[in-house]
Amino acid sequence: MSIPHSSHWGAFRAEVTAEGVQLTAHPDDPAPSALLANIPVAATPTARVLRPHVRRGWWQDGPGPDDRRGRDGYLPVEWDELLDRVAAEYTRVLDEHGPQAVFAGSYGWASAGRFHHSQSQLHRFSHLLGGAVRSSWTYSHGVGEVLMPRVVGSQEPLISPTAWSSIEAHTDLVIAFGGLPAKNSEVAGGGISRHEVAGRLRGARARGAQFVLVSPLRDDLAAELDADWLDVVPGTDAALLLAMCHVLLADGSYDAEFLERCTAGSAEFLASLQDRTPEWAAEITGIPAARIRELARRAVRGRTMVTVSWSVARTRFGEQPLWAAVAFAAMVGQIGLPGGGFGHGYASTGGVGRRAGSYPLPTFPQFADPLRLRIPVARIADALLHPGEPYEVDGRHETYPHLRLVHWAGGNPFHHHQDLRRLQRAFAAAETVVVHEPFWTSTARHADVVFAATTTLEREDIGAARYDDRLIAMGRVHAPLGQARDDYQVLSGLAHRLGIGEQFTEGRGAGDWVEHLYEQWRSGPAARAGIDAPPYAEFVAAGEFRLPAEPSEKVLFASFRADPQTFRLRTPSGRIELHSETIAGFGYDDCPGHPVWLAPDEVPDERFPLHLVANNPATRLHSQLDHGATSQAGKVAGREPVRMHPDDAAARGLADGQVVVLRSRRGSCLGGLVVSDAVRRGVVQMSTGAWFDPVAGAAAGVTCGHGNVNVLTRDVGSSRLAQACTGQHASVEVSAFEGVPPRVTVFDQP
Repeated sequence: MSIPHSSHWGAFRAEVTAEGVQLTAHPDDPAPSALLANIPVAATPTARVLRPHVRRGWWQDGPGPDDRRGRDGYLPVEWDELLDRVAAEYTRVLDEHGPQAVFAGSYGWASAGRFHHSQSQLHRFSHLLGGAVRSSWTYSHGVGEVLMPRVVGSQEPLISPTAWSSIEAHTDLVIAFGGLPAKNSEVAGGGISRHEVAGRLRGARARGAQFVLVSPLRDDLAAELDADWLDVVPGTDAALLLAMCHVLLADGSYDAEFLERCTAGSAEFLASLQDRTPEWAAEITGIPAARIRELARRAVRGRTMVTVSWSVARTRFGEQPLWAAVAFAAMVGQIGLPGGGFGHGYASTGGVGRRAGSYPLPTFPQFADPLRLRIPVARIADALLHPGEPYEVDGRHETYPHLRLVHWAGGNPFHHHQDLRRLQRAFAAAETVVVHEPFWTSTARHADVVFAATTTLEREDIGAARYDDRLIAMGRVHAPLGQARDDYQVLSGLAHRLGIGEQFTEGRGAGDWVEHLYEQWRSGPAARAGIDAPPYAEFVAAGEFRLPAEPSEKVLFASFRADPQTFRLRTPSGRIELHSETIAGFGYDDCPGHPVWLAPDEVPDERFPLHLVANNPATRLHSQLDHGATSQAGKVAGREPVRMHPDDAAARGLADGQVVVLRSRRGSCLGGLVVSDAVRRGVVQMSTGAWFDPVAGAAAGVTCGHGNVNVLTRDVGSSRLAQACTGQHASVEVSAFEGVPPRVTVFDQP
C-alpha cells in the first residue's frame, strides 16, 4: 500500500516492498528533490540505535565530568531500568541545582511533523519540571534574527520577504550576494510539496531579467541564468557594498527623497562613505574598481533586487554585509516596490519568498516556560566550558549558567557546531548527557544515555508548513525497528516517574494527540479563517488537505513606503535605520552604529594560505541520513568532497579523486579532492554534514577521517551584538594524505 508522508525536502508516498522502502515524489511537485533517495536507508538497521544504551563509565561510576565521552564503550540496557536511572538523575540535578542546571535546547530539524517535533516535545516536558535553559535564534541566520529587528523593526526580510512571483514578474536585475543555490532551495522547514524556485528564476530570466552573482563559487547560481560572476574574496562583501554605496553618492544618483522620507541616520552613514571608493574596495575584494562602478550604476537603471544569502552573514562581523545591503537598497530607493528592494535568504531554503498563509497550523502545546533563561544557540560550548562567566549580546550583560544535565533530542550538535575538538571538551564538562537518537551519530557517541528513537517513517503525524498550501496526513510506513520509541513515549515514561505524567500526556497516546491537534485546528483556527477542513478520518483517507492560497503577492514594506507615518516600522525612529543610535549606544567595537568594513581577524597566511568556504551540502539536509544513497553517491574516495581550483591543485601536486588532508589552526580532516574552475583561486570549498569520525589514536595527526569540516572552523561569535555562528569561513592548507587512509567507521555499530 502506498502511504503519504512528508519530509523537509519534499512530500512523497512510500511503499514497503521486498527490496525495501520505495518512494514516489508528490505528483504535483515540478522538481522533486534528489534527497528523497536518502530516506529508504532509515528503514534498515544500518547505523541504527536499535535499543537503549548507556555509556559504560556513566553507568558504573555515576554522573560527573568525564573526558572518556566519545571514547568509552556502551552497554545495552532495558527501557524501564534506564528510564528509572534518568528520572533519578533529573531529580538529583533539580533538587541540588535547580532547573537552571538543565539544558533542553534540543536544536535541530528532526521530523517535518507537527506533533513529533522534538523541540516542542522536550520543551513541554521541561516546562512542567520548572523550565530549563534553552537556546535563542539559529545557526542558519542568527545574525539576521538579531540585526533586522534593530534596523527594520522585524525579522520579516528573512522570514517573509517580497514574493518570488513579484521578482519573476518585475525585477530587471538581481544582485545575489552568496548566490541563489538550487541545492538549498530544495529544503524547507516543516515540509514542501512543490519545489518552485528554479522555475521562478527561469521565468524571470526568460522575461529579460539579468543576474549578478557575488560569490567565490560560480555554481551558487544556476548556469542557465547566464549570470555575471564576481568572484569576490570570501568575507569581503561588506567592503564591496560600501564601495557601491560610494558610487551612488559620488554620482548623485541615489534616491535622496527615499532616504529623507523612509530612513533614519542617513547623514551619518553617507558621511562614512567618503573614502570607501571602488579603488579601496578592489584591494580588499579582488573585484576591479571598474566592475564595482558598473554594478552600482546598473542597479539604478531598472528595478533591482539585492539579496544576501544567510551564509554571507554566517561569518565574523556578519552583521556588516547584511546591514550594508539594506543601506545600498535604500540608496537605490526601490524598497517597497514590486520586484525591488532587498531580501535576506532567498533560496537559502525553499520557503523564503513563497506565499505565506495567514492562519495558524496545528501545534503541540508546550505550556509557559517558568524559567525563561536563554543562551545564544551557537554559544553552547562557551556555556559548558565557562559557567558563571559574563558575556554580552544584543545590548545585554548576561552570565552563562552552570549546566550539569544536557538533554538533546532531534539534533546533532557534532554536525552544526564549530571547532569540534572544543565541543568534545565542552561535552566532557557536563555531568550527564542524554540524547534521543535513531542513529549512531557522533552526538550519540558522546552521550551518556542514548534513547533509541524512531524515525519519521515509523510514526504518524501531520505534515504542514506556513508557506506551503497542503496538510499531509503522514502515515506510518513501517513498524519501529528494534526497540525504538518516539520522543513522546520516552518523555511520557520520564514524566510519569517524575510526577508530571498526567499533565504531560493529558491521558492521550501519540496517535490520539495527532487526531486531537488536527480536530482542534479544524474547529478553531481553520474555521475562524473560513477554511472548511474535513474531519480527521476523511483527511487521513484522502492523504492530504489543500489550503486556500493567499489572495495577492507579497511586496516587502509596500505599505511602509506608501505611508511611512501610518505604517511605522518597529524601530525607535519608525524608519529603516541606516545609523542606529541604539546599537551605537551599546559601544561595541565589533558592531558600531552603522554598517562598516571590519577586516576578518583570521585571514590566510603562510601556514594556512587558502580560504575555506564551508557551505551547506547538495546531497543531504545538513547531516541527516549521511549514509543515504544520494549522500553516499556524492562521496569521493569514501570521504566528503573538497573542491579546489586547478591552479591551486597543480601548485600542490594534487590530482582529482585523491585523498587529501585539510588543516586549520583547530584541527584536520580528510577529504576527496574535486578539481574545479567553479571555485575562485585561493579558495577551497567543503560542505558541512559528514558524520564526525574521530581517527583512533589520531593517526597521521588527522582529527576526522570522514571529512567533517567543522573540525576546521572557529567557535566564536559574529560580534557582541548577535553572538551568531561564524562557521562559513576558515583559513586552511591542503596536502596529499600519505599512506593508507583510515577506514570510515562512523556508520558501524559502536
